Amino acid sequence: MKGKHLLGLLVVLGALAYMIFGGLGRNLVYFLTPSEYLEDQARYQNRPVRLGGLVEPGSVQYDKDTLTLRFVLTDGVAKVDVVHKGTPPALFKEGQGVVVEGRFREGVFQGSNLLVKHSENYQAPKAGYTPEDVRKLIEEAK
Repeated sequence: MKGKHLLGLLVVLGALAYMIFGGLGRNLVYFLTPSEYLEDQARYQNRPVRLGGLVEPGSVQYDKDTLTLRFVLTDGVAKVDVVHKGTPPALFKEGQGVVVEGRFREGVFQGSNLLVKHSENYQAPKAGYTPEDVRKLIEEAK
């Protein structure tokens, strides 16, 4: 009787460990720089990764009709072409630090989520400002 309980406990623990550690490997999202990607391109093809770097000045192209954003991401050594579908965040601009979540497909990074580094200086809006007034001020500051 004791052996059956022990065997059952081992089976349950084994199944639990497999679910935790087996699924973990498939769901990891690696953070890379363009240089790290170019060192081992085959390893990261079609795998979810986060690519971080700076938006290269002069490389941004945005098509408002198709909501397609194209730019080059660099770490100062290597460069990677990025294509992102959707409206870019308000703080997105050339020379800005960004992290793009997505996958490499055929040498181009297909972004699904775009994260932009914001300023560390927070300024609360003045009393009486609406959210639309604040957006206009942000656009003017660019």
